[in-house]
Amino acid sequence: MTHSHNFPLDRWYVAGFDWEVGDAPLGRTFLDRPVVLFRDAAGKVAALEDRCCHRALPLSCGRVEDGALRCGYHGLLFAADGQCIDVPGQGKIPAKARVAPYPVAVVDQVVWIWMASQPGGQPDCEPPRVPAHADPRYRFKGGAFHYQAPYQLIHDNLLDLSHVGYVHTKTIGGNARVHMEAPTNVGADGEHVRVVRHMKASQPPATYTAAWPFKGLIDRWQEIDFHVSHLHIFTGAVDAGAEPIDNPERGGFHMRGFHGITPETATTSHYFWTMAASSHPEQPDNLDTVHQQTADTFEEDRVIIEAQWRNMQRFAQPPMVDIHVDAGANRARRVIALLNEGATR
Repeated sequence: MTHSHNFPLDRWYVAGFDWEVGDAPLGRTFLDRPVVLFRDAAGKVAALEDRCCHRALPLSCGRVEDGALRCGYHGLLFAADGQCIDVPGQGKIPAKARVAPYPVAVVDQVVWIWMASQPGGQPDCEPPRVPAHADPRYRFKGGAFHYQAPYQLIHDNLLDLSHVGYVHTKTIGGNARVHMEAPTNVGADGEHVRVVRHMKASQPPATYTAAWPFKGLIDRWQEIDFHVSHLHIFTGAVDAGAEPIDNPERGGFHMRGFHGITPETATTSHYFWTMAASSHPEQPDNLDTVHQQTADTFEEDRVIIEAQWRNMQRFAQPPMVDIHVDAGANRARRVIALLNEGATR
C-alpha cells in the first residue's frame, strides 16, 4: 500500500448521497484525486477520473448522454467503464482513448467510492452500512458541508463532544460544566474507536425540547463510533430516572447521526452527514426541526474548526496541549498514523 498526503487508502470513502447525482455530471475531488460522478444507462452511479484523455478538460464540464459522458471540448464520449465509445468525425477510436474508472456503490442512499493504492485496484470488502437509514423507527435527512480545514480536525471535533456546552448553546448544548465533567469511556478495537458519555439529570437543550415532550430533567447519552472514513454518533435522552440509558433497547428521543468525512486535499475536506430521529406521538412531525437544528449545529462546528485551522497556520502549529477530553480523538489519530506508517513501509 502506498499513501497520498497521509490518507489511508484501499478503503471505501463517502462520495455523496444518491439524491445528489442527477442528470448533470458532478465533479468532486477526493484524496487529491479529481473525480466525476454521473449515472450510467441503467441509472446506476458511476465515477471516472475527471480529465478527458484528449486535451485534459474536466469531464464534469461536459454532459451526460444516454448513460455516457460527453466531453465539453471536442465531444469525445466515455462509457461508465472509462472507455471512449465515440469520437465525433472519426470512425476509428484510438485504443488509448480511455479514462480511469473508480469502483462505486450505493448503500443505504450513501454513495461510496473505493480509493485504491494502486491504479485499477478493486474493493476487497462491501461498503459500510448505515442501519438507521433503513430502520422503520426513524426518519432521516442530510446534507453536505465543505471545510477549509484538514479532515482530522473534524474527527477531533466529533470524538470530543465536551465542546457542545460551549459551541452549541442555541441547539444541542446545555450546561457546559456538565458536558466537561461527564464520565467518559474510551475503547478501541483495531481501526474502530468507541467513546461513550453519560449525563444524568441534566437540563434538556433546545434541539431536544423542540423535538420531544420531556417532562423536566433528562438522562442523556452520547455514543460515538469512529471508523477511518466515517463515524456513527448515537445521542439521545429519556426523562431523568425513567429507564437505564445503558440499555440497548431504551426508548426516549433518539438521534442517530452519520458522518462521512472525506479528505478533499491535505487542507480541505468534504463532510457528508445525515440525522435519523425518533418521534413522539405528541410531536410526530419533528424531522424538519431536527434536520434544521442539526444543520445549524454543524455550521457552528465548521466556523470553529476553520478558525482553529487558520490560527494553527498563523502560529506555525506549536504542539497542542492535551486535556482529559482528548482521549478519543488521540486514539483515532493513532489509528490513522499507524495506517499511514504501514503504507510507507
